[in-house]
Amino acid sequence: QVQLVESGGGLVQAGGSLRLSCAASGRTFSTYYAGWFRQAPGKEREAVAHISWTGGKTYYPDSVKGRFTISRDNAKNTVYLQMNSLNPEDTAVYYCAAGSGLYIGSRADDYLYWGQGTQVTVSS
Repeated sequence: QVQLVESGGGLVQAGGSLRLSCAASGRTFSTYYAGWFRQAPGKEREAVAHISWTGGKTYYPDSVKGRFTISRDNAKNTVYLQMNSLNPEDTAVYYCAAGSGLYIGSRADDYLYWGQGTQVTVSS
């Protein structure tokens, strides 16, 4: 069982940056791959970043590639999402998630555990 708690969301102007954190409970967090997803009002939940168990592999969709960076510190049981060059289209609730298996999940269905979400609002 893994519990996830996100923090770091807020209001930022276009072009600004935010760093989200996701604190995980449980001593076996390093055995889970992790990801960040977001959901804007009226839209489906979409993936914005995934990271492997040790942090050696990361994946991003084209919409955030070059602007967002996912990282993890297994000693602190924490996953981070550094978001730069934010624009109003990035406004959404951001969720941290963790999953297990042989391959890093890319879809929401691949993830077992979810945080409660943190709101990110980018003003123009």
